[in-house]
Amino acid sequence: MKIHELPGDPGRQQKPKRVGRGEGSGHGKTSGYGHKGSQARSGRGKGYNSIFEGGQMPLTRRLPKGGFKNPFRVEFAVINVSTLEERFENGAVVDRDALVKAGVLKGPNPVKLLGNGELTKKLTVKLDKASESAKKKIADAGGSFENIEE
Repeated sequence: MKIHELPGDPGRQQKPKRVGRGEGSGHGKTSGYGHKGSQARSGRGKGYNSIFEGGQMPLTRRLPKGGFKNPFRVEFAVINVSTLEERFENGAVVDRDALVKAGVLKGPNPVKLLGNGELTKKLTVKLDKASESAKKKIADAGGSFENIEE
């Protein structure tokens, strides 16, 4: 026997309840909604939606409000000195284009260099920002940092 040869199950599909078809049907007059009240009205007002809490102060109004999002905030892409050590040769010029080419950067965000890791290569770095420790490590390795302004 295959699945398409199975006989139908007689109790499987029930017909939908037909309401508002006269008193004799058992679902006439108020059609199962009872008399008056918000749940008997069109639109099924308070008490039916999930936000209403029976007159108790709703959760959304009890919780503290979050601060504020600055629409002018500048989000920086962060790169560490250790990344430059791994990806670039001695004497290379590191700028936005070089970082994209090396697969380090994605997107249009300005770049900030942080001083995590060690640097032994002499690099010329031209980026938007760098931490003091990153600048010190570049200088100690014999390289230079140039701040680019957009």
